[in-house]
Amino acid sequence: MNGDVELTVSVGQREPSPFRMIATLGIAAMLSGLVLATVFQVTKPLIDANKARELRLGVFRVVPGSAGLRKLVLRDGGLVAVAEDEVVTAPAVHAAYDESGTFLGWAISGDGPGFQDTIEVLYGYDPQTRRVTGMHILASRETPGLGDKIYKDEAFVANFGALAIEPSIVVVKDGRDEGNEVDAITGATISSQAVVRIINEANARWLPVLPAEPPPFTGESD
Repeated sequence: MNGDVELTVSVGQREPSPFRMIATLGIAAMLSGLVLATVFQVTKPLIDANKARELRLGVFRVVPGSAGLRKLVLRDGGLVAVAEDEVVTAPAVHAAYDESGTFLGWAISGDGPGFQDTIEVLYGYDPQTRRVTGMHILASRETPGLGDKIYKDEAFVANFGALAIEPSIVVVKDGRDEGNEVDAITGATISSQAVVRIINEANARWLPVLPAEPPPFTGESD
């Protein structure tokens, strides 16, 4: 008959129990965590090695003429020399030397908030002249085309070639007149100020603990 309605009844198809669903999700999460942990363990040494290489090259860039370095860590209020490949959690600085082993200056790192995210700065410091000798950005996520000029703009980076630290480093917008001034990047004043602030704060932290006599060069480029 045209008015008949055919009914289909499925037999044996039941909804999975909540326990089974939770167990399945738990196993999936455990496997995902295991994969992530394995990937992290495999890639971490490579990442650390790349960071160490970038830091080493950065030291040679911010302390002109340097060819060797030694790492010193802050322990019990003083600096102690350690092997470059020693894994430490304490803050560290690097003493830089030329090929003959003559001490040239310090490479100091610092970090702080920029316009977008944290900026990591490495800079050279000459204790004889009390001047910054160079600046290198280790990490930055500043706005492409603007904030990233803190490491792409050669004129801005050149500000730090022989920069006086006293009474403190300041940012100006109309060109440098004094030895302690940094000319801000047009359109990226906040990023420019962030770099200067990080260096000033690092100076306040590190300069009082830097030894008057740096450790002798061991003959290794570490």
